[in-house]
Amino acid sequence: MFHWLEMSAAELGQGIGEGSIDPVALTQAFLGAIDSHDHRDRIYARVTHDRAMAEAEAAAERARAGMRLSLLDGVPVSWKDLFDTAGVETEAGSALLRDRVPGRDAEVLRNATALGLVCLGKTHMSELAFSGIGLNPVTATPPCINNPQAVPGGSSSGAAASVAFGLAAAAIGSDTGGSVRIPAAWNDLVGLKTTLGRLSNDGVVPLCRSFDTVGPLCRTVEDAALFLSVLEGREGPDLEGAHLGGVRLAVLETVALEDVRDAPRAGFDSAVERLREGGAEVHVIRAPEVTQALDLSGVLFTGEAYGEWREEIEAAPELMFDQVLERFRAGAQFGAPDFVAAWNRLRDLRRRWSARVAGFDAVLLPTSPILPPDVRRLLSDQAYYVRENLLALRNTRIGNLMGTCGISLPTGVPSCGLMMMGHPMGEERLLRVAAAAEAVL
Repeated sequence: MFHWLEMSAAELGQGIGEGSIDPVALTQAFLGAIDSHDHRDRIYARVTHDRAMAEAEAAAERARAGMRLSLLDGVPVSWKDLFDTAGVETEAGSALLRDRVPGRDAEVLRNATALGLVCLGKTHMSELAFSGIGLNPVTATPPCINNPQAVPGGSSSGAAASVAFGLAAAAIGSDTGGSVRIPAAWNDLVGLKTTLGRLSNDGVVPLCRSFDTVGPLCRTVEDAALFLSVLEGREGPDLEGAHLGGVRLAVLETVALEDVRDAPRAGFDSAVERLREGGAEVHVIRAPEVTQALDLSGVLFTGEAYGEWREEIEAAPELMFDQVLERFRAGAQFGAPDFVAAWNRLRDLRRRWSARVAGFDAVLLPTSPILPPDVRRLLSDQAYYVRENLLALRNTRIGNLMGTCGISLPTGVPSCGLMMMGHPMGEERLLRVAAAAEAVL
């Protein structure tokens, strides 16, 4: 049974369909692993035992009757603690939302439940999702699979840890500036950032509604495609026969390759070379509009985030981690004219980007220029915290600013991911390219 904890969600679903895996025994195995794990309370904010077992028993009955709802019917997954769960606290990693109990599930959770997924519980996250490194002294900081002294990446920190440590078959997170892809990269997982609007944010605690997206963290590209389909409540993309022949890829040289540290650079260079050898056509491009868009990050992200949370923050600022509080308050310096002008500018830059990359299947860059930073130093050195947090998110933020979908794949170098950016609403095309890339990586 313990090998189940290392299998992909697709493999587990296939086993349930074939009758070799019982959903009840599978869920019990995951719950037992969670409850006996040394890092249980650092990874899971809440474990929903009763819900999980009830859903597993229903899945088992459907499997026996030959009436399964989807390939993933009966597969246990975790949910980042900003997805509303009816009758269960959803606090988004913040004391500002302590004891907040929603009355209904988030729409994506309802979709997943309707197709048979089993909810194991809620995972810890960066406070109000406003940090890419995953440090949260207010609730908990989950561990990184590759370095127990380091942060796991955020803000979907517990989501990544739950999968990496074998405590969920997959996890559902959110990505506003890199919050799915960074923890996926640092924990050697696949992380899919969807296009804004592709998946519903109804019932998801917001950070920046103009950029908030939902996405899975999992073991394989196949799993990512399957979870896109269940979260959306419809048929997923077909990955059968995906190959790199005729695929055109662009390496983004502008900004994305600056200040990349040795291990991430080695992982990236090796991955690009293997993609070439696998049959992909790889070009190098420069895109000045990317640098210009990144310069708008302050007004666009912090301005909106502070506007979203100002009232709650200023009512009880002492409840927040000081670094996150300071980051939110930085948004106070921007006025409405600044925000409107920045969005007008970004729309123009997005048009330029779209024209530049129209002939490519995906754009390549290191998911993060850095490795996971040290927890103790982050807590004691403010300059280090600010620098590492901004660097961690720099490359992933490009995809959010340009409005694209994106995926992070393991490169084989621990905690070093390869990011592939696709086209807006182009998840199907991106996932096929990623599946072909995964085969050679």
